[in-house]
Amino acid sequence: MAGEHSAGAELAFAVPAASQQGRANGLEPLLGGALRQQAVWVDEAVCIGCRYCAHVAANTFALEPHWGRSRAIRQDGDSTERIQEAIDTCPVDCIHWVGYDDLPELERRLRQQELQPLGLPAPARVKRTLPRG
Repeated sequence: MAGEHSAGAELAFAVPAASQQGRANGLEPLLGGALRQQAVWVDEAVCIGCRYCAHVAANTFALEPHWGRSRAIRQDGDSTERIQEAIDTCPVDCIHWVGYDDLPELERRLRQQELQPLGLPAPARVKRTLPRG
């Protein structure tokens, strides 16, 4: 797995990001030069922080450090097939394909939700001290 990710990184740096006119063309080398029709979105209110998606598609998903939930950090990080595999591994079905135009509204709604952090340690138990006799 680790070698597979590093090979993708080498490919990303080996292929020039600009077209022949010297302008960025938006065609990502890791996607085989094709633009995806939809974006990937994680509904963080439903996410349980299992990290399965980040293990499968580490260039697309990462665990958000403050809330402990997965987040799509790059739309062009992994192939469509790899992202779909990550979606299929999600035990709570919180990852969805959405239109790129829907992303700003989804992000606005997410900011309005009150989320509780996941994975915090349980409160410390009070130790009872018994008198020695």
